[in-house]
Amino acid sequence: MGMNDMIHYFRQISGKLGSGIYAGVQGKVNPQNISFIRQLQKEMKEQNSLETPLHELTVVIFDLETTGFHPEKGDQVISIGAVKMKGMEIKDKDTFYSLVRSHVPLSEEISMLTNIQDCELQNAPIASDVLIQFLKFVNNSCLVAHHAKHEQSFMQKMTWDLLRTRFEHRIIDTSFLIRLTNPAIKSMPLEEVCNHCAIEIKNRHHALGDAMMTSQIWSYYIKLAISLGYKNLREVYEYLAKFR
Repeated sequence: MGMNDMIHYFRQISGKLGSGIYAGVQGKVNPQNISFIRQLQKEMKEQNSLETPLHELTVVIFDLETTGFHPEKGDQVISIGAVKMKGMEIKDKDTFYSLVRSHVPLSEEISMLTNIQDCELQNAPIASDVLIQFLKFVNNSCLVAHHAKHEQSFMQKMTWDLLRTRFEHRIIDTSFLIRLTNPAIKSMPLEEVCNHCAIEIKNRHHALGDAMMTSQIWSYYIKLAISLGYKNLREVYEYLAKFR
């Protein structure tokens, strides 16, 4: 089998590996990691981020680069980027970024889009290590993402495959606050929102670059929410619930 035939073969079977794409190559689950996850889940149940004043709300803005849109069909996370925030403040020195090891060849389209090469992924940290380090970075904070359903589906699949536990962090979509200006808005491309908020589009489709732009969007709309008189996320939820 030539190299081109082999790449084509791997791409064909990648969609058939979805039931355990990570689990089969990661080995046994570390008991210390399971203990950490259980403690984290307990802490998240005890906190009430909905009542936290917006100017004190601690969140982690994150972004995933992936091989496609369907984790259940074998698409994988290839990089994670994140930055911490408190209220409107972006803690740009408190960031997380990692590639994620993969031996399934990237499509030319994804490689060009993300500027990530196969050789980089072959030498990257294994998925279980990246996931645990990311969760330690996040701790019990809320997560925020742009088009969050994409991130949520991959985090749920990855966490179950690697740790055999559910992913229970709250993930808030940026559209949640954007809808304060127009409740009919469902979703907008990241570039469009950046242009509206006068945010420079920089390092697009790099996980940390996208996370940094998303953090600026979150900061913009947190400031707007506060100026409109909203004290916490619960009040925003109650207002937007009228338009469902």
